[in-house]
Amino acid sequence: MIPSMTHRVTLPFALLALALILAGCSGIKPRNAVPLELADTAEVPGITYARFWGDDVSPLMEQRVRTLTTEQVKDQFPALYGRPHNYLAISGGGARGAFGAGVLVGWTAAGNRPEFQMVTGISTGALIAPWAFIGPSQDHVLQHVYTSISTEDIAKMRSPLRFLFTDATADSAPLQELLRQLVDDEVIAAIAAEHRKGRRLYIGTTDLDRMRPRIWNIGRIAASGQPGAKDLVQKIMLASASIPGAFPPVRIRVEANGKSYEELHVDGGTSNQVFIYPAAINWRKVLELLNVPGKTNTYVLRNSALDVSHEAVEQKLLPIAGRSVSSLIRTQGIGDLFQIYLLTQRDGGNYHLAYIPDEFDGKSTEPFDTVYMNQLFDLGYELARKGYPWEAAPPGWFVETADD
Repeated sequence: MIPSMTHRVTLPFALLALALILAGCSGIKPRNAVPLELADTAEVPGITYARFWGDDVSPLMEQRVRTLTTEQVKDQFPALYGRPHNYLAISGGGARGAFGAGVLVGWTAAGNRPEFQMVTGISTGALIAPWAFIGPSQDHVLQHVYTSISTEDIAKMRSPLRFLFTDATADSAPLQELLRQLVDDEVIAAIAAEHRKGRRLYIGTTDLDRMRPRIWNIGRIAASGQPGAKDLVQKIMLASASIPGAFPPVRIRVEANGKSYEELHVDGGTSNQVFIYPAAINWRKVLELLNVPGKTNTYVLRNSALDVSHEAVEQKLLPIAGRSVSSLIRTQGIGDLFQIYLLTQRDGGNYHLAYIPDEFDGKSTEPFDTVYMNQLFDLGYELARKGYPWEAAPPGWFVETADD
């Protein structure tokens, strides 16, 4: 009896000791979070207006343009004034971002890809957006990234014993290193140059403390001249693609009332799957002040299929949870498509939607399957090269035609 009692007593203590050891080895340092009362005033050191809340924004751009003379508007926004406007919004979708990359490269091959006055990106869309923003000269980067990388180039799995005592199941150091290689001084200079012409590049993350979307003005950061601008852009792109639970959150340093704090940012897709300019802005007034001719064109690249996929779900915890999250992401994404559509209709613009055809039946064997990604890239490329059949409205929305 004594040995068995000893076993019963020591086993819990042994497990507790193991848990404490693992927790101590997790390497997560304490963080000085931004106090709630300072969350709205905290700013990136040295860069004012580097970002704004995606769900509650004052129309700063509209207010600024209103204060300028016509000559000042022409001088400060030469890429926007008196020109047709084309906007590009790129969604999340993980490895399926290969489809959107293929569309852009195929669009270049078709010879009618426009210059975009504004580009936005979320998650995998954040990894595409800078190259789409700079222009077709960066198509080789998109093709390389989305046809040659594999899971090991993006993440490194952690030991299952550490899952309960760390912040993610995988280490995103490989993706971080990839971004260091790709987002170099030349890329930052190119983004800054286009920003000075008036063009805008925005990337979305989610502020985990506030559970709210943050929209980052990447061009303003790049053009700031601050020593840490390049590192910050890399961090923002990493954060936007950091799926909660899978990848660690990204800490971003800010200041408020002269003190330094750290915000915690994760995948922008936890707030929005895709976005365009804020609804709070009177966009018609902006277009009027910029003397924009004709209708604006908003192009939405949805890196996913829209049809409901059928799958017999095993009645176990992980399959049920995974399938439920996938359903949530799908419906959220469709809701975002409708929101953008309604904004374009409110503001007198044209809406163009691309998404992975429901007929595509490729299967992925890992999170970033090179073969699967090549199939998607080639699909997007061929569709765009031949003249992409853009949808004029979200799925299920009735659009009246001349025959109706």
